[in-house]
Amino acid sequence: MPKLRSGLLLTFSPWIVIGSVILLVPIVIYLALHSIQKQKEDMEKLLIEKGAALIRSFEAGARTGVLGMSWGGLQIQKLLVETAQQPDIAYLMITDLEGFVLAHNNPAMIGKLYAKNLNLTEIARSKTLLYREIKNKQGPDTFEVLRYFSPSPGFITPFGISIGNDWFKSRFHPMGDENLPSKFIIFIGLDTEALEKARLADARNTFITAIILLLVGLTGIISLLIAQGYRQTRTSLSQIKAFSDTLVENMPMGLIATDNKDTIIFYNHVAESVLLRPATQVYGKKAAQVLPPVLTKLLKVITDETPLLEREIILRQENGHSIPLGISATMLMEKNVFWGHVLLFRDLTEVKRLKKEIDLSQRLASLGRLAAGVAHEIRNPLSSIKGFATYFKERYQDVPDDQKIADIMIHEVERLNRVIGQLLDFAHPMKLRKKPVALVQLINDSLKMIENKAKEKQIEIVKNLPAGELVVELDADRINQVLLNVYLNAIEAMNRKGRLAVDVKADGAHGIFISISDNGVGIKKEDIAKIFDPYFTTKPAGTGLGLAIVHQIIEYHGGTIHVESSQEEGSVVHISLPVSFSTQ
Repeated sequence: MPKLRSGLLLTFSPWIVIGSVILLVPIVIYLALHSIQKQKEDMEKLLIEKGAALIRSFEAGARTGVLGMSWGGLQIQKLLVETAQQPDIAYLMITDLEGFVLAHNNPAMIGKLYAKNLNLTEIARSKTLLYREIKNKQGPDTFEVLRYFSPSPGFITPFGISIGNDWFKSRFHPMGDENLPSKFIIFIGLDTEALEKARLADARNTFITAIILLLVGLTGIISLLIAQGYRQTRTSLSQIKAFSDTLVENMPMGLIATDNKDTIIFYNHVAESVLLRPATQVYGKKAAQVLPPVLTKLLKVITDETPLLEREIILRQENGHSIPLGISATMLMEKNVFWGHVLLFRDLTEVKRLKKEIDLSQRLASLGRLAAGVAHEIRNPLSSIKGFATYFKERYQDVPDDQKIADIMIHEVERLNRVIGQLLDFAHPMKLRKKPVALVQLINDSLKMIENKAKEKQIEIVKNLPAGELVVELDADRINQVLLNVYLNAIEAMNRKGRLAVDVKADGAHGIFISISDNGVGIKKEDIAKIFDPYFTTKPAGTGLGLAIVHQIIEYHGGTIHVESSQEEGSVVHISLPVSFSTQ
């Protein structure tokens, strides 16, 4: 049995995985960046709302102090300082429209110029809350929120100056702008360190989540591909297994496989028919328990030095019959690991028979060439002998003994001449005159010709012929010669009250099959292989050419003839003719 490797052999291309990654990575990156951008926007929104809330709170406190008429610069400064002490506030200040710091949680900053790059006048005109991010070289960045600041009706600066609408007009707009209200700009700087850390942590988590999603997605895609590959592999293996099982089960050879413990693991139907043991009796059992000794001995002969063994053996079956087998035995090895043995064997009975027929044909051809030369050399002297015998018979008509001797000579010469004629017919290439012949009628006519001989010995003739008529292309005279020769041999082999049976079968794929059987004395086992040899005969007055000529006629028709016989039980002559036919 082949070794099964662990793991799954995937059948999909790596380009499918690469394509999946190319498709999946941009999606995951987009989702991650979108999440990070959303986190940043949420942080900005939170800082803006916090700044706006602080501005409203400070503005409300300043306005309350002014209305209380006891509010001065120190109170404003104190309010700034206290407000700036809240968590995440980097600074809080108030400037005029030119950027001079009027109030600051850090008193050292008061009176300095701030926000030179901002158009504070435009900011004062606008009621929109503005914000910006200030980069710091040292420490975290600052998120700054600014807006106009208008604490009416009066405001005392830290310098002790009372600031009111008139002061606004004279201080900020010497040219006089009656429509511009008195305004200041309030700046709130928010420390983003904590939020930035949280945002970076969220970004890191988002990145990790994206990587996990990417891996999960890839795992899912690969799992789908593995599942698909598994299904394809399983389908392929099923098809291969079905094909191999069908092939092995229907191969025209016996197959037996054992594992490394000599336990039988495979046993096909040909092995069943040859060894006469069903598979149910051998599966899972030791080879030595169920196989013939001649086979188990072969398994022991196989070694690493002779891993393949081919032999021909004679197997004696349990029913007593012996059959020739051609056997190939080998070891199953993989990476120096022994897996078991395999036995392949084939019944050589038909091969042996065909080989004998070929040998017989070659022998007959050689004998025929020799006989042709001898026959020509003998026929001429026979003519002279017959002429002299006729002369002496006419000359010595008054001597009865001489007349009798002359008649014997003439009779023997004529018999020899007939034998020579048969020999020449056998030796010369046969010319067939094929034409459409009604086979059933031909057989019936041939049986009529031996009816009288059969009646003399009270032999029953049994016919099993096809219904209707078979029109066959063959040489009718030659086939009739074959049938008569076989009939007469069968009649001579039977005692009185015998039985002669003729059976005809038609197979459109293979031709015509004729079986002629009798219940006569049969043929000795050692003589069956010789019956078609020229001059072999068991009859006292036989020439030994009858069956040789029969064999030749059948061979020239492209057919085969063979005999099955058992002494005292009878014989069966099987004739097959691979001819085309039509039914009527």
